[in-house]
Amino acid sequence: MAELGGPKQPHNHHKTPHSRTIRIWLKRDSGQYWPSVYHTMPDSCSCMSFNPETRRLSMGMENGTISEFILSEDYNKMTPAQTYQAHQGRVTVVLFVLEMEWVLSTGQDKNFTWHCSESGTQLGLYRTTAWVSGLQFDVETRHAFVGDYSGQVTILKLELDSCSLVTTFKGHTGNVTALCWDPVQRVLFSGSSDHSIIMWDIGGCKGTAIELQGHNEKVQGLCYAPHSRQLISCSSDGGIVIWNMDVTRQETPEWLDSDSCQKCEQPFFWNFKQMWDSKKIGLRQHHCRKCGQAVCGKCSAKRSTIPLMGFEFEVRVCDSCHESITDEDRAPTATFHDSKHSIVYMHYEPTTGWLLTSGADKVVKLWDMTPVVS
Repeated sequence: MAELGGPKQPHNHHKTPHSRTIRIWLKRDSGQYWPSVYHTMPDSCSCMSFNPETRRLSMGMENGTISEFILSEDYNKMTPAQTYQAHQGRVTVVLFVLEMEWVLSTGQDKNFTWHCSESGTQLGLYRTTAWVSGLQFDVETRHAFVGDYSGQVTILKLELDSCSLVTTFKGHTGNVTALCWDPVQRVLFSGSSDHSIIMWDIGGCKGTAIELQGHNEKVQGLCYAPHSRQLISCSSDGGIVIWNMDVTRQETPEWLDSDSCQKCEQPFFWNFKQMWDSKKIGLRQHHCRKCGQAVCGKCSAKRSTIPLMGFEFEVRVCDSCHESITDEDRAPTATFHDSKHSIVYMHYEPTTGWLLTSGADKVVKLWDMTPVVS
């Protein structure tokens, strides 16, 4: 278990500088974790990527450099392997791809770069529209998925020394904060500061995008458990949600536009002509989350969960849709858990069934997820 950041400091957080240390903790037979390696870097560490097969640890730093180390078999020693002058500003995401021997990285300089991990040379560079906060790679097709602060996801096809833009898609109203790729189902999950998760069906070629609404704060991390087809998501308020993705989900409908309620035909407040003709006061427009129709408040007074549409919390539905939703339809497709700290990072290890969460409180917690992810 490797950890970024400093010791648990007293409460004067604003006075303590960013930690420049990397620590490796080993689990002893007693079940306790003990510090094994304590290594100080030339600058603050901003992100990391670890590959267990090669024991290669890639560290992105505030100054734009990426430093790589090989850990010894007993995890008691770090040997410097490679340094890349990758970015002009802070490295936001680093990803080591063993199959290609590539190191992919993004930075606050809005550059996406990939380097050869053998020679250390830069192979290519792509300018993004906004700084990148999520990065995933599909080995089979050599597609890179890049999520950024404008809320869009860009798909790039990487060659040895060049890349081409495949497509971009935007479904979030806030910045993309996390990405997760399932290479088997060929589905991409994106999480955002708008509290939502979108599942993009890339392999199905139908262009389906399904929304998942189960967080009250910004989504901070996404992990996928392929064997059980469950998605694990966490948010900054400490919520951990486990989504069952082995169900047939429905796309949320497009919101329809209308000058009057599509149920009772009362005019909305901007429809002056109808208001004048019928001598009725204009109403506010709302939308039914199930059918997408434009409705007034009176025709959509009821609320319901619609789990198969991703709505695990109660949302506005029109009266006729409310009647059509059965108790069976309301059966939740997710379970909710509280981590008791503001999560900034998460990592799931499918082989052990363990989830690691790292909090704003500088505490790292390990969770045994086998009772809920199986």
